[in-house]
Amino acid sequence: MLKVASVQMDIQIGQPETNLECILDKMSVAAGQGAQLIVFPESTLAGYCFGSLDEGLEFAQTLDGPELSRISDRAKELGVHCVAGFLERDGERLFNTAVCVGPDGIVGTYRKIHLPFLGIDRFTTPGDRLEVFTTPGFRLGMNICYDCSFPESMRVLMLGEADIVALPTNWPPTSGRTADVIPAARALENHIYVIVANRVGEERGFQFIGKSRICDPRGATLAVADHNREEILYADVDVLLARKKHLVNIPGVHEVHRVDDRQPGVYGPLTAGQPASRRT
Repeated sequence: MLKVASVQMDIQIGQPETNLECILDKMSVAAGQGAQLIVFPESTLAGYCFGSLDEGLEFAQTLDGPELSRISDRAKELGVHCVAGFLERDGERLFNTAVCVGPDGIVGTYRKIHLPFLGIDRFTTPGDRLEVFTTPGFRLGMNICYDCSFPESMRVLMLGEADIVALPTNWPPTSGRTADVIPAARALENHIYVIVANRVGEERGFQFIGKSRICDPRGATLAVADHNREEILYADVDVLLARKKHLVNIPGVHEVHRVDDRQPGVYGPLTAGQPASRRT
C-alpha cells in the first residue's frame, strides 16, 4: 500500500518564494501523516493568470534552478515523491510543466499538451510527449488540468502501465462539472488511480474552485475537498489493484478486460484528425 496526498492550496501570482515556502511546509505536513506521494496544483510556483509571454517568462524556472532544487532537497530529506506544477523556461519558449521529484532527484517532467485560451496557456508552447515514470514503489503518469478533457491522454498513460496519474489543475468556476465527473471517469475507464490537486483563492479576477479529489480504479472517490478552502487530502493506494486490468465480476459469465477488450483497428480517426463517418 502507498499513502498519497493531494494538496489544495492558495497560490500567490508572481511570488515564487512565498509559494515555495508553502510547498515545503505542506510537504513536511503531508509526510508527517505518512504520505509517500504528494501532489500540488498546476503552476504552483508562479501562479497562472499572466497577461503576456514576457510576464510569464519573468517568473519561469529551469529544471536546474534553485526553487526546484529546494523541493528536491526536501523530498530527499523526507523520503517522499512530490509532483508540482511550474512554468518552465527553455530558451525563449515557455511551457506549463509538472515535475516529479523524489529522494534521488528529478524522476520526470511533463509539459502540458492541451492548452486552453486562458491565463498563461495563451502563451505557452504545447508539449509533445506522454511518458510513464517508474519509481521503486509505483509507476506514475502526469497530465495537467485541461488535458483530462481529452480521454486519449490518460489512455496512453494507462497503456504505458501507469498505476497513478497525477493531475495538477487550476480549475475556474466553469470547470465545476469537470471537477465533479471527469476524474472518476478517467480512473474507471482506465482502471488506474487519479490524484487531482486543484488550487483555491483569487487571481486577477479569476476565482479557483478547489474540489481536489483522489479516485480509485473502480471510479470511487477515496477523498474529496468539495469546497474552495485549503486542505490536504489523503488516501491509501494499492498499486497491484491498478495493474489487474482483467475484472471478473462473475467468473465465466461477466468479465471485462480494460486493455484486451479495446478495438484499436477502428480508432483511426483519433490519430488521423478525421471526423467519424456519418450516416444520413
